[in-house]
Amino acid sequence: MKKSIEHILEGRAKAITPEQTILQPLPHKDFRFANPFIVLHHLAPETIPPGSAFRIHPHPHRGFAPVTFMLQGEGYHKDSAGHEGVIKAGDVQWMFAGKGILHSEGPTKELLQTGGVQELVQLWINVPAAYKWGDPFYQYTTREKQPPVLQQEGVDLRLASGRYEDVTGPLKSFTPIVSISGSIRQGKRVQFSATPGYWTLLYIIKGRACVNQETIAPYHLVVFEKENDEIILTAEEDIQILFLSAEPILELVAAKDNFVMNTQKEIEQAIEDYNRGIFGTLSW
Repeated sequence: MKKSIEHILEGRAKAITPEQTILQPLPHKDFRFANPFIVLHHLAPETIPPGSAFRIHPHPHRGFAPVTFMLQGEGYHKDSAGHEGVIKAGDVQWMFAGKGILHSEGPTKELLQTGGVQELVQLWINVPAAYKWGDPFYQYTTREKQPPVLQQEGVDLRLASGRYEDVTGPLKSFTPIVSISGSIRQGKRVQFSATPGYWTLLYIIKGRACVNQETIAPYHLVVFEKENDEIILTAEEDIQILFLSAEPILELVAAKDNFVMNTQKEIEQAIEDYNRGIFGTLSW
């Protein structure tokens, strides 16, 4: 049976640094989060002039995984656990912050020098309390290593994590998380399925789509009821989407600044630990 739509959340402009503004549909004033999905940030297409020197300064995280879907351009990552990586359009990186990490991210030196367009979506994916104090790790996958799903002419969708249509995505998570991204040509119809009881979300990155008989504009996040399993999407224009479905984490959430924990006391401890230098150092 078709899933009912519970919320349609518009991405609102939010300044994350003095130099950079993103669109944020989650959390939203009408809906806080769908644990394990805590935050969704969309850096809409941004033209970078040649010779730019912009980077995001090192900042801390604890207790969750920032996951980046690169849509256009190139992104560079470096962290205090010794990981470095470059992701290009279609690639996905998954950094588990665990007990604490510093990282820096932004366009690659090559993109800054030559100029170009940068676009990405970043998720904050929560983990159960039992894993929050684990060692940080970093994983990424290229577009080519993500298996195609829901294949038909005019549909290019790939599975980054989880199991779908008897294939498994290359990125690993502590709890079941299905993440599918890609493009659908105008007029094409796609039927998604989701496990009843899971949180299921659909973000329209570009274009306009009819989702279970309701038209959804770009930069909007659809949150579905947990019951039932069927989502029917028809592309009213050429569209780009991110489909997410995950087993709920039934624990308290305390999220503040760059930390996602279970209690306010743990948040205060994270801030204190960062100020004391426990997260290490990172040159950029």
